Amino acid sequence: MESSQTHTEPIILGGTLVAGAIKRDIHNQIENLVNTHHKRPELSVILVGNDPASVRYVDRKKHACEEVGIVSHVDTYSRDVSEVEILAKIDSLNTNPAINGILIQLPLPPSFTTRKILDRVSPEKDVDGFTTVNGGWLFYDHADMIPCTPLGIITLLKAYTIPLEGRHVVIIGRGQTVGKPLASLFLSENCTVTTCHSKTPDFSQYTRLADIIVSATGQPLILKSHHVKKGVVVVDVGNHRMPDGKLCGEVDYDSVSKIASAITPVPGGVGPMTIAMLLQNTLKSFRNTI
Repeated sequence: MESSQTHTEPIILGGTLVAGAIKRDIHNQIENLVNTHHKRPELSVILVGNDPASVRYVDRKKHACEEVGIVSHVDTYSRDVSEVEILAKIDSLNTNPAINGILIQLPLPPSFTTRKILDRVSPEKDVDGFTTVNGGWLFYDHADMIPCTPLGIITLLKAYTIPLEGRHVVIIGRGQTVGKPLASLFLSENCTVTTCHSKTPDFSQYTRLADIIVSATGQPLILKSHHVKKGVVVVDVGNHRMPDGKLCGEVDYDSVSKIASAITPVPGGVGPMTIAMLLQNTLKSFRNTI
């Protein structure tokens, strides 16, 4: 996967390519396990409401499960469903031995206490890695279930043999699902980690010193060429549809790619890796029960 490296032609960190290889390996592992144990991994997804982006994400996850041989179940509820009903559903899935993974599609409606819902999931079946228990284990370098997007980013960088140890990593964004757990993973790889966020007066004073930048703020096109140094590795977690219908990330790809040594595309970068890690976590949970 290595390529010639110039400032005008960076290595394109193709998540679709790497995720495809991972999914083929997962498929082969599952088929071997089915032949031996005569059962398949099963993933249950809870979707509350009909947010178009959430519906699309769930459809993609279901399709990916079909590709590798994981049985998926999607329980869809209206936005006015009670929190009590969702908690009861999670309880039933926790005690169902056939279900190996439970995924709560986020975001939940504002009326829900998201942390309460996520923490109801059994840590052993928490394939998103979002429970407080798994977050604590991640902090201590002993997590069995690691959040999918952060794990996908580390896996992608390693697939392209991007050096990590000793590198200065700047993460823009401190969210619970990407920024915070990703900082822990980079620290475990012996990186020096700086986290910028909405209260950072000028993130460019940090990004211009970074060897690796990960942008995960939820805001489109915030990272420009004047924010980075030559040769930087850039990971774009964003996925936004602009008024003209075009997809973009958080990075001004056209300008930053002329300076970066490696960069993720949007689409086809981090997104496919996130789903591949979900499948990998589901398989891991399944293996833990056989």
